[in-house]
Amino acid sequence: MTPQDKISQTRAAAHRSWAKTSDRSRRTAPAREAADARFEHEVDPEGRMTPQARALAAASARKAYYQELARKSVASRRRARAAS
Repeated sequence: MTPQDKISQTRAAAHRSWAKTSDRSRRTAPAREAADARFEHEVDPEGRMTPQARALAAASARKAYYQELARKSVASRRRARAAS
């Protein structure tokens, strides 16, 4: 099996799996909770902040993370466009 065949097979399996999922939110909840915990730990590793302050700081950390990801994505697309 070629790498492209394997990718195609894997994508089809993922689509079949999602097609059988009635509650997408419940299925992805553990991943969202882990991401939230990661940002909370990042901003308050010793657990000294109040829950409200930690939640606000984690929300800012999350926004900063995704903003940086978007910036890197734009830079990558520009480099790819310039190379072609």
